Amino acid sequence: MKTISKAKLPELLEQLSQGYKVLVPAQVEGVSRFTIYQQGLELALEENVTMPPKDIFFPQTEKMYKFKTQGKSLDIEEIQPEESLQVIFGIRSCDLKSIQCLDQVFLTKGFVDKFYQDKREKTLLIGLSCVKPMEACFCTSMGIDPQQGEGADIQAYDLGDKLGFEGITEKGQSLLAKVANFLVEEKVMLPSMEEFNLTVDIEGVPEKLKEMFDHPIWDDISRKCLNCSVCSYICPTCHCFDIASEVRGTDGVKIRCWDSCMFGEYTAMAGGHQPRPGKKERVRNRFLHKLRYFPERYNMLLCTGCGRCVVKCPVNLDITDVISKIKKA
Repeated sequence: MKTISKAKLPELLEQLSQGYKVLVPAQVEGVSRFTIYQQGLELALEENVTMPPKDIFFPQTEKMYKFKTQGKSLDIEEIQPEESLQVIFGIRSCDLKSIQCLDQVFLTKGFVDKFYQDKREKTLLIGLSCVKPMEACFCTSMGIDPQQGEGADIQAYDLGDKLGFEGITEKGQSLLAKVANFLVEEKVMLPSMEEFNLTVDIEGVPEKLKEMFDHPIWDDISRKCLNCSVCSYICPTCHCFDIASEVRGTDGVKIRCWDSCMFGEYTAMAGGHQPRPGKKERVRNRFLHKLRYFPERYNMLLCTGCGRCVVKCPVNLDITDVISKIKKA
């Protein structure tokens, strides 16, 4: 396996940044997230970042196109995508799985989102194995291997004072060849994963939920929800969005921005009809989407067990507790 001392990692990232836009996990204004690498940046490699990498491919706010009116005519100007290739370093297995979920949404079933596709095709993913799960992690319960992420071009392993690299795809192997002067070939023993504090049994839940749309369990589960939507915004797989226009005189721009099914306005329809009028309907939809609808459509769960929503929910509406209640219902 190719290895490098963690002390020399900044040098390797600096060389990569000469030819790529390199994004790494770090603290940015008090929040851990992926950001563009620059000299002197302190990497956050000890635990997963608070904000997932989905905004790299699906930005929180994104301009779609510009337009200009001239009398009765309308001129449209496309937004040109960035030309630079990018490397994302240090993605955990749960977040690698979330990118696969987003790929299904934006790239399959007969429609390709060109904004997402352009960024995705220009990106090389370097996964980072976990050794010690955080308190709310439960990725193994969702069928994910925390030490070998699916979809990575290169898998990096935490070896204590070193990192090990394994090229998975041709793109990954080619990238490792470009930084071979920093790497040493040696035999290593991968550390074993520590025990998870949080686990849940998902077996049979998607099938059981087919008969539970009108079950009284949703009244109980939704009672304490605030509809604040923090769960949606920090979730690596949530992908609801709204489209709006900003117009100044004859000039305008069409913008896509994150939205949430937890907001009442999200499903408000012309004429005042509201198919999800209360907390119960919105909370039920959130969990049915994660655990039933998405598996039915794409044959994969929309929860990756990252635990972010468990940590950040202000009223402790824990998805693992919801799954357990469904199992017992």
